[in-house]
Amino acid sequence: MVLHVRGVFLPDEAERDAWILDGHLTFERPAASVLADATTVADGGWIIPGFVDAHSHVGFSPQGHHQDKESQSAQMRLDRDAGALLLRDAGSPVDNRQVQDEPDLPRLIRAGRHIAYPKRYIRDLGVEVPAEDFVAEVETQARAGDGWVKIVGDWIDRDLGDLAPIWPDDLLKAAIARAHELGARVTAHVFGEDALPGLFAAGIDCIEHGTGLDDENLRLALDAGIAVVPTLVNIDNFPTFARDGDAKFPRYAAHMRSLYGTSRDRIRAAWEAGLPVYTGTDSGGGLPHGLIRDEIRALYGAGIPLAEVIALASWKGREWLGLSGLVEGGYADLVVYAEDPRVVHATLYAPKRIVVKGNVVA
Repeated sequence: MVLHVRGVFLPDEAERDAWILDGHLTFERPAASVLADATTVADGGWIIPGFVDAHSHVGFSPQGHHQDKESQSAQMRLDRDAGALLLRDAGSPVDNRQVQDEPDLPRLIRAGRHIAYPKRYIRDLGVEVPAEDFVAEVETQARAGDGWVKIVGDWIDRDLGDLAPIWPDDLLKAAIARAHELGARVTAHVFGEDALPGLFAAGIDCIEHGTGLDDENLRLALDAGIAVVPTLVNIDNFPTFARDGDAKFPRYAAHMRSLYGTSRDRIRAAWEAGLPVYTGTDSGGGLPHGLIRDEIRALYGAGIPLAEVIALASWKGREWLGLSGLVEGGYADLVVYAEDPRVVHATLYAPKRIVVKGNVVA
């Protein structure tokens, strides 16, 4: 089937016609014999290549681990219907490769499993290895994923009673260098400030959450050229994490409240300084899927202009992850809105049409 769409394509702002053939876009008018079978699925509106949820966990939820295909598919449909047509799975305890080729689901880039130190992360979520096995496990996960490795950079140290770095700097350098040799980029879960200098010096490519980006760490981040995926909708849970830790770990609890209190200012400062700030929700842990629009709203509320958030959440985020936007021969992943989403935030909640992998799904 040949599909036809017309509208204002972003980011070039040109109103034009496009056709979808075999899951790809073309702006060149097909032959008359092809046009005879074309179906117009959108005529007017503003067209973007969908959003990127760069911090998702497919197959994991507060209810447990979901090995079955239908549960994983149901999570991804929530993301898709919210406009997220590309997901980066930032670590999952289950194998979710089975949903990657489904024709009606978002594209999925996997990071394998979290790599954690024994008893220094959420139980049963990551692969827990001692320091001497860290580099070898990075090799394993680099080969298991789709070009990304996820490590746990800090977590609560029960003896210290607060967040603390997990891996020695020399091991971080060796592990990240090995991942790069294997063609994989590395990202790290990190809440606090203290783990960041070692991660930056080791050549980390990205950090998740970024609440530890104080002035000095921001300077180091700029020198390192990293990206940040803040997950503000999950950072909103920091006061709850603090409350749960009050009795046993008051120092940790106070730290988490402080990180929450400065989170918006630090993320805005990171963007103002020039760090790319991409959208991710941390869905699948304590949060449901389908929250990409709420993350966009949170970043906008933090003081990043809406037009820039939309760009980072869409075509810039896709480019960062190695996928095309709405270009000749590119993937036919698109969402059509009645109004310009860079100007009218509310239009995100009422898409006119969603096409993923060349298939009309909504």
